[in-house]
Amino acid sequence: MARLDALLGKLQMYRLVSLVLAAIALVAIVESLVGVLGFPPLALLATLTTVVVSCVVANRVMALLFRVRPHTESSVITALLLFFLFFPTTDGNDLVSVALVSAIAVASKYVLAWRRRHIFNPAAVGAVIITLTGLNASVWWVGTPVLLPVVAIGALLVLYRTRQLPMGLTFIVLSTVVVTIVQSSFGLTVPDALVYALGSTPLIFLAGFMLSEPLTLPPRLWQRIALAAVVALLFSIPFSIGPLHGSPELALVVGNLLAFLVGQRRGLSLSFERSVALTPSMTEFVFSTKHPVSFRAGQYMELSIPHSGADSSGTRRVFSIASAPSNPHEVRFGVRMGESTSSFKRALASLKPSQSVRANLVAGDFLLPSDPNKPVLLVAGGIGITPFISQLQHDAAAGEQRDLVLVYAIRGHEEFAYADELKRLGIRVVLLAPSEPENLPEGWSYAGSGRLTGDVIERHVPDARQRTAFVSGPPRLVGAARSELKRLRVRRVVTDAFSGY
Repeated sequence: MARLDALLGKLQMYRLVSLVLAAIALVAIVESLVGVLGFPPLALLATLTTVVVSCVVANRVMALLFRVRPHTESSVITALLLFFLFFPTTDGNDLVSVALVSAIAVASKYVLAWRRRHIFNPAAVGAVIITLTGLNASVWWVGTPVLLPVVAIGALLVLYRTRQLPMGLTFIVLSTVVVTIVQSSFGLTVPDALVYALGSTPLIFLAGFMLSEPLTLPPRLWQRIALAAVVALLFSIPFSIGPLHGSPELALVVGNLLAFLVGQRRGLSLSFERSVALTPSMTEFVFSTKHPVSFRAGQYMELSIPHSGADSSGTRRVFSIASAPSNPHEVRFGVRMGESTSSFKRALASLKPSQSVRANLVAGDFLLPSDPNKPVLLVAGGIGITPFISQLQHDAAAGEQRDLVLVYAIRGHEEFAYADELKRLGIRVVLLAPSEPENLPEGWSYAGSGRLTGDVIERHVPDARQRTAFVSGPPRLVGAARSELKRLRVRRVVTDAFSGY
């Protein structure tokens, strides 16, 4: 899994989604050429060209009207989603209606928005609106057995990369069960109904590529699982209310509205204040905001910095928040810069004081136990220390004293981030480093220069089994630490592996 994390981490989430959707489209065209898929290749190409051109043009027009920089890759993703929703055609009138739904979908991101944050999945709300007008109707032709293998693999990759597997699996399992029951009640045998549910409905596509859109999800895992259950029932059970009929897009739009009501309801504008060198390879970026930021210690935020020449990392990135919620008008992020940085990090490093940055999302479940009496073990690697700094500062501000020990693995003494802060907070630290440092603070210990193993943890934290463990850092370290802690039979292990930092 660590290797998969490292591989997927090289691609920004939006880039991964666009590449996977493009791969599914390519497979569909190839299957059409060999006669496996029942649509003419020309119809597929004509529809694909129409949705991509319409979405990109509409996005640029709307960006000009709203005086913002267009996010082209987002409009391409919307186009690829719409490609799989509407009947492929070469008919001129039908292509005009497809172009219209593309424009409606893109416009919804700007018009159906609250304080510059869109509420609904653009492709879904576009499909709902065009269906109500009677000009076209979605068919979700992607729900076909011949595309199921590539759709399933792609959905799994996206859900894994976005850390939405529990939510996605909840939707898939519940939808499959309910659709199977419904179809059985209509006369199909249970095996045939099960095959129909998985192979002839778009439930896996919907879960992997549309339900998982981060900006339309609530912030907490339990909320997302509850949302998945609601959308699954609306998706699976046929109903009709006036002009509204049960459909995948309507189920998702209703879910988007529910998520909006419980989540961060505004996009935030952060003003860059300063940057501070934490270590030779780590920098802390400090932002201020007029409107208070609502978050919990240990959560993350997605930043958007549009810039020219964006590489595969894209213009949006997720970072753990390093500051405490006690100061909601200041947000800090610790970032590993390194020698070879992405275009996003270069844009981040070139920010000028008072320059604005958009924050699109606040979410995450990497939270310490609500009961401060529960003993805790923190394991961090490199810049993975950042969510722990937020949590430790929050506890100090709240006057809470936990039974807590931090195991921190670093590449060298010069890479010890937030050392002074940890000393000030009086945190017990077990340090893994190439050589033993001089004058360790009282209560700190040196665990050697080797890799983090269960024996090392048990030797320096004898009661590790009785603690709840939290692990944050690069994927390889997180995967290894989790395995070692499980081998020690640690009571509970919560991980926060980051990709693409």
